[in-house]
Amino acid sequence: MALGVLRGELRLDDRLPKYLPELSGNYIRNVTVGQLATHTSGLLLPTDHPPWPNEEYTREQFIAMLNAFTPAPGVAPGRQRVYTHAGYVLLQLVLERCYDRPIHALIQHRILRPLAMGSTFVPERGPDNRAVMDVAAMQRVVQGYSDQGMAIGPIGNQQSYFDFPGTGQMFSSARDLATFIAACVDGRAIDPHLRDALRLTQREAFRVDEKFGQGMAWETVRLPGVTIVDKPGGLNNASGYIGLVPARRIGIVLLANRGEYPHEIARYKILPALARLIASH
Repeated sequence: MALGVLRGELRLDDRLPKYLPELSGNYIRNVTVGQLATHTSGLLLPTDHPPWPNEEYTREQFIAMLNAFTPAPGVAPGRQRVYTHAGYVLLQLVLERCYDRPIHALIQHRILRPLAMGSTFVPERGPDNRAVMDVAAMQRVVQGYSDQGMAIGPIGNQQSYFDFPGTGQMFSSARDLATFIAACVDGRAIDPHLRDALRLTQREAFRVDEKFGQGMAWETVRLPGVTIVDKPGGLNNASGYIGLVPARRIGIVLLANRGEYPHEIARYKILPALARLIASH
């Protein structure tokens, strides 16, 4: 999306019906592309918070749910930061309509291939709720576990509340994500458009409070002497974390094949210590 903005292919203040005219609800039709990317749309759907729903949603059901959305009192597009998984699924639909290409092809063409991230995949989800991948790739995938050590799902398991293509998990490696980190904090060796887009995503767009801010997916954490740009995430059987200190051109990636892995140790201890160590030299 950031690449598209810099190339003039779309605008952050474009309202969603420009790309998805089927979004006609009183609230959703006033939400912008940029608000989806920065979690400031105000959307809060059943797939965003406990108690988690039991059903899956087709694309048509998802659109109907968005059109029927009514916010809590005082909530308005752009006014607040409310984290929404569904907002990024909707952003996927916007990008697919804008470029007339599936999200996996857009990510592959615009990000993974230019950065030579050959071990990162956005696979389709098969009828058995497993990723559709070739044998060699699947052999590298690990079993996922709960935070208590109980195996959850088969190897290659893809969980989603959304029953349409492109909404399953990505698969990657520590090496590939280290390549991505290097592009985010340095970028001298990559295409200038992509470098500028990665920097744009890190820019704080909404100040949550004195300590926290929100960019495009990235979160800003202001600690004594260091500002961290990071993103934790995960499921009940896998966890991921990427943390950057752009001012020191360093970053860290944590991948765990278990749920609820504590990313706080990287955010509050490891990255600040590394930043101090580099500053002292």
